[in-house]
Amino acid sequence: MKAALWGLGGLGLGVGMMYWSDPRSGRWRRSHLQGKAVHAAHEAGCAAGVLRRDLAQRSRGVFLESLHRFRSEPVDDVTLGERVRAALGRVCSHPGAVRVSVRDGKVMLEGTILVDELKRVVPAVGRVRGVRAVESRLGPFAQAGRQAEPRGGALRRGPPRTFGSSHWSPSARFFGVMGGLSLASWAFRQRGALGLLLGVGGAVLGVRALSNLELRRLTGIGVGPRAITLHKDITVNAPVEEVFAFWDAMQNFPRFMTHVDEIRVDSSGRSYWKVKGPAGLHFEWEAEVTQRVPNKLLAWRSVKGTSVENAGVIHFERTPKGGTRLDIRLAYNPPAGAIGHAFARLLGVDPKRQMDDDLLRLKSLLERGKATGRETVTRESLSVGRGGRQTLMH
Repeated sequence: MKAALWGLGGLGLGVGMMYWSDPRSGRWRRSHLQGKAVHAAHEAGCAAGVLRRDLAQRSRGVFLESLHRFRSEPVDDVTLGERVRAALGRVCSHPGAVRVSVRDGKVMLEGTILVDELKRVVPAVGRVRGVRAVESRLGPFAQAGRQAEPRGGALRRGPPRTFGSSHWSPSARFFGVMGGLSLASWAFRQRGALGLLLGVGGAVLGVRALSNLELRRLTGIGVGPRAITLHKDITVNAPVEEVFAFWDAMQNFPRFMTHVDEIRVDSSGRSYWKVKGPAGLHFEWEAEVTQRVPNKLLAWRSVKGTSVENAGVIHFERTPKGGTRLDIRLAYNPPAGAIGHAFARLLGVDPKRQMDDDLLRLKSLLERGKATGRETVTRESLSVGRGGRQTLMH
């Protein structure tokens, strides 16, 4: 057994030496690895600095907050009223509709408020330092806009929680990774269902902390097409009418998008996509245009029940020099969500890089009249128009 392990180890070492010492590509590989290592070290240094500052500031805040809790200090009614109004702004979507009056540390709240926020407002005001008692005379309403005062406003979810928010702070991510590693190491020493449960819990916690993505986005469950989002800005030196007409004819995409096998567009504007995925897999779905403003906006979304939910919107803007600025936002939900996205990248399929390459070919096609994807395609051979009308671009 030991001889076999030593043999495998020697074989692996020999293959590695051949890979890095190859006279044709070894020098480039070593230089590329060195650049990656320098970049990783730089990123690690920046992350360590951010973590150090975040830990220092949060520790100082916890210390001062604890100090104030154990030390009573007189607060005048004017200062206390301002503190209460500041607290209302964090838990109430219409703080201007709430009248605050303070007398001898006792706070009275009057006005109107949403029903969903009433249960948060009174406890939040009671936790304000210096408040002795809270009296509520608030009139709850189910929906804003139907009364004179609570109109507009943004819905408040209350103060952010350390581990309950969608985005964790650097300190929370650090402790999450450490907790995940601790659970995983403990799981190796356990047996049976307990060890398995601890291992799964540690893995989930570690991945959640490292990626800083919600579990719904990691798994792709219950988020629709919004698990992975991509954003790209590009300027094309071509009239906006021509660029919009090109994007409006989706049947042209397979000719310069190497990962798109086929797109068929019917007379109603619904499109049928067939796309090449990782490991040689193919995915198919139907999409429909949800918004179309000629030369300004084009938005689409996959129909319900498709294997890969996706959505996109493109804004077209005319530049002062007669070109077109494209603001492209894409979102999709691959199988297994962000975990499936990461697995696809390990297999060499990077949607962000594919998007960049496709847009560069698009730019070349519209500016120079020729681009190479699956084939060498010219601008004159492409059709434009909606619904698959075969009108050649000029």
